[in-house]
Amino acid sequence: MKANRAQIERALKAPEETRLFLLHGPDEAGSRALVELLANAMGGGAERIDFTGADLKVDPARLADEAAAISMFGDKRWILVEQAGDEILSAVEALVEVPAAGNPVAIVAGALKASSKLLKLALAEPSAAAFASYPPDAQQAGALVAELGREQGLGISSDVARRIANAAGGNRALIAQELGKLALYLDASPASPKPLDHDAIDAVGAGAEEGDLTRLVDSVAGGDSADTEAEIARLRAEGKEGITLIRALLRRMILLARLRAEVEQGRSVGAVMASSGNAVFFKEKDAVGAQVGRWRSELIAKAVGRLVEAERQVMSPGGPGIVAADAELFAICRQAARLR
Repeated sequence: MKANRAQIERALKAPEETRLFLLHGPDEAGSRALVELLANAMGGGAERIDFTGADLKVDPARLADEAAAISMFGDKRWILVEQAGDEILSAVEALVEVPAAGNPVAIVAGALKASSKLLKLALAEPSAAAFASYPPDAQQAGALVAELGREQGLGISSDVARRIANAAGGNRALIAQELGKLALYLDASPASPKPLDHDAIDAVGAGAEEGDLTRLVDSVAGGDSADTEAEIARLRAEGKEGITLIRALLRRMILLARLRAEVEQGRSVGAVMASSGNAVFFKEKDAVGAQVGRWRSELIAKAVGRLVEAERQVMSPGGPGIVAADAELFAICRQAARLR
């Protein structure tokens, strides 16, 4: 069945009546946040079984087998399937045909087309719940910052919330990451809340000026590898590299996700761009409009996920550092070139 937000949250918090949760849509960070509701409902001692779409494509029977399996120690079990799409249709069909499967299954599928067979199956199946997550608009993003800030012990005014939301491009994972750093800086916690102001953001650097990165973003999202290489070299000479470049492109991809979702709901690219208002700087509208026309939602979602992972790698001690950022920029540029 198709669920609204209230319904999916209730079902994930009390999963006894639902055997399958299909969490899709271009905002994969939002889908993953919903998965946490299921994890919390199952409890810290529950066993989680992980699959990818590729795993279940090779062996479709494994999903139903694990959903019906009982832990030898009597612990709760649940299943998470990631990086999945229509290739797992056979596995899900086998799952819903099993008379009883006590272990709930959550699938994070990214953006799915309305014609997706996996989506159609979940919508038609009474024991399944399907919910699509979309990037928040400006008002929703500000409210999300305030909500996540309270969980960290941060009191956040509306103007500060807007600043953080804009800097993170509305991406839930990046917002949470930034708020975690700010809470640590302020020594804030739910037991010892602290107000968050612009001075703290400036000190931590979440809102620091990144300079003009438009040419880099346009060259990567537009598929121009020569310009991408030149821009990375130019920016590195100016001391801008790694996280700065990733976040600039991430903001563009999240903007594309929001605009492309409207296109895939039936509006023309021209109409979407005409109504985009201040979300797109007027000098960038032609380039952004071309990118909206080329990039499909499922590819945007994959690019966002890869950029978030690249940022994690850059920040990991002993990790590949800025090499991970450059490699991901070129990988996305190559994908964009294939779309031209």
